[in-house]
Amino acid sequence: MPTALIVFIALTIAGFLIHLLCMRLLAWRGVTVRRTRFGVTFIFDTEDADGTPVRMLNVNGAFQSVAYATDELWSELPVSYQREQARIIYELPRLRRVAVVGGGGFSMPKWLVDHLPPVRVSVAEIDPKIVEIARESFGLDRLEREHGEDGRFELAVEDGWSWLKSQEEGFDLIINEAFSGSKPLGPLTGEEGVRVVRDHLSEGGTYLATLRLPLEGRKARPLEETCDAFAAGFAHVWLVPEAAEEPTKPGNNTLVASDIDLIAAGCERLAGFEWRGGAK
Repeated sequence: MPTALIVFIALTIAGFLIHLLCMRLLAWRGVTVRRTRFGVTFIFDTEDADGTPVRMLNVNGAFQSVAYATDELWSELPVSYQREQARIIYELPRLRRVAVVGGGGFSMPKWLVDHLPPVRVSVAEIDPKIVEIARESFGLDRLEREHGEDGRFELAVEDGWSWLKSQEEGFDLIINEAFSGSKPLGPLTGEEGVRVVRDHLSEGGTYLATLRLPLEGRKARPLEETCDAFAAGFAHVWLVPEAAEEPTKPGNNTLVASDIDLIAAGCERLAGFEWRGGAK
């Protein structure tokens, strides 16, 4: 047998054994590893700063979801930027029908259905493996069991962009949480995205999106372009930074777009600023 072939076989076997050892070590540490559409996914439990158990969903090196890992807190939001989003959503006028593009661990859909009756929530998640994980480990099974038949929750396992374009009834709120790794928003970023969002919002509706990007520097360009595009299409656009004190580090920043001046309509002032043509 040629030496090169022997070396190749030896390296292949060694690689397999190392991979198997790593999987066993991760399982021993309580980490579940799954392969999903957008890369290797890790699910594991830890604690927040208060010692409350939380469950993490990491996809291709980026944390996609965090959820409390206790039954009594199943629909609560453990992450500060999502709690700020929930505060904004809670004050929106005439909120009846909500679309969520991107399910992940379904943290926001769970909160919406459990905390804002009789709001109806429709979610589009492209990856059936993520849906399977959410049912097994993040309470999606409970959400479907308790609210799937009463019309308050529905799930479409398909591309969120295509799904949104196919909807005939307008939404009072569209939430965009779709991203692959660290890439935000997908096709809903530019002028076409603005048009599709506007076409599928009811009159006076609101669009809310998470921009996982820095506020400043070269890598902030998609954030600026997205805010500019929506500012050109909506009367009011706000940007709520997650960590304004660290503008060059990626953060979960919230874009809010509406033709209604939410502050004048009685909402509490947003913890950010109104975007005007690329500037505060």
